[in-house]
Amino acid sequence: MKSPIPDYLDEMLENERPDEAGELAGYIQELASADPDQLGAALATLDGEIYCAGDTDIEFSIQSISKPFAYALALADRGVDQVLDKVDVEPSGEAFNEISLDKDGRPLNPMINAGAITTHSLIGLPGCTAEDRVERMVEGLSAFAGRRLAVDEGVYRSELDDAHRNLAIAHMLRSYDVLTEDPRAVVDGYTRQCSLMVTVHDLAMMAATLANQGVNPVTGERAVPVAVIRQVLSVMSTCGMYDAAGDWTTQVGIPAKSGVSGGVIGALPGQMGIATFSPRLDNHGNSVRGVALFERFSSDMGLHLMEVPAAARSVLREHAPSGTETVRIFDLQGSIRFAGAERVVREIVRTDIAEDRVALDLTAVHSLDDVARRMLLEVARRLSIEGKEVFLVDPDTVIPDPDPGTDGSLAVVSRRDELH
Repeated sequence: MKSPIPDYLDEMLENERPDEAGELAGYIQELASADPDQLGAALATLDGEIYCAGDTDIEFSIQSISKPFAYALALADRGVDQVLDKVDVEPSGEAFNEISLDKDGRPLNPMINAGAITTHSLIGLPGCTAEDRVERMVEGLSAFAGRRLAVDEGVYRSELDDAHRNLAIAHMLRSYDVLTEDPRAVVDGYTRQCSLMVTVHDLAMMAATLANQGVNPVTGERAVPVAVIRQVLSVMSTCGMYDAAGDWTTQVGIPAKSGVSGGVIGALPGQMGIATFSPRLDNHGNSVRGVALFERFSSDMGLHLMEVPAAARSVLREHAPSGTETVRIFDLQGSIRFAGAERVVREIVRTDIAEDRVALDLTAVHSLDDVARRMLLEVARRLSIEGKEVFLVDPDTVIPDPDPGTDGSLAVVSRRDELH
């Protein structure tokens, strides 16, 4: 049977193809000559499956979509506190190339040019050369993509020839000591960063790596530490679509980033990465058809981050003991987060458990976040304090390496029949 997902993507592209609104990024010579009719979309799952439609193998410059990935590298290399000392995380409400700083002299966030130029200067270890920083940037973004990316020298030269505004921003940053080195060298490196060539396929995989806690779903390579990802996705949610971020958050609800070459990415934590490409831009610098496609994806597939389903009561199915059983078994199922774990805890607390042995059966549990894991282990600990012998039926190791306790009162088994 053929998957319906590529057919769905094809249908969405054909629905949006007639829309010729918007203009090419005419202020960059190489982008002004792009084919305005190019259109592509891709979805990448966290186990490495990629669904593509349209012009997904055509290379184009990454432009500002590089910003969240460069931010991730800076956070990984310098730490959150050092980066926050230089770049704030507040939405600007201004155009991406606005020459402005906050009251403390910092760029407002890393998704506008002032913040992105500063972020580029923080890639690599302190004291590294401009050349080392560029190589670290290329290697880092390549790890997100899962293949070696390269700078297009034509795009780089075209942008650098007209980089007067970015140079002005960089000199302003240097005057406030936000930059501590030659502004021209930083702008040169930042321009190379924006001139990396990618495809829609690449961007979907890069977004999926963000959604997969920093691990590339195909190569298995960790691009950045997991602690970095929450910071990056949070800033993408509030600042990734420039002065249209509010509309995007309410209408689409997916952490995202756009670029003036026509690309848009979205990263849904724990679910997938999405990318589109269409060069015509609206007055915010976002792809017209890309925005429309994301609105459809969010609506059709229920992807808005605020559309979180209520925790189902069926997360717990109590298995009442028969007359011959000596163990009380609680069957858990589905994906369990705080709300689901709270239901489990509440039900166990309310249950009058006469048996000396209690089992939490996790066979049907698909995933368990860290909070839910800690809650269930705390329940097990408290049951053991009350004199119960506690078992976890965990064939898929949903809870890795649980502490058995000093008295060994918590045991892990692979099959339910091991309880009898």
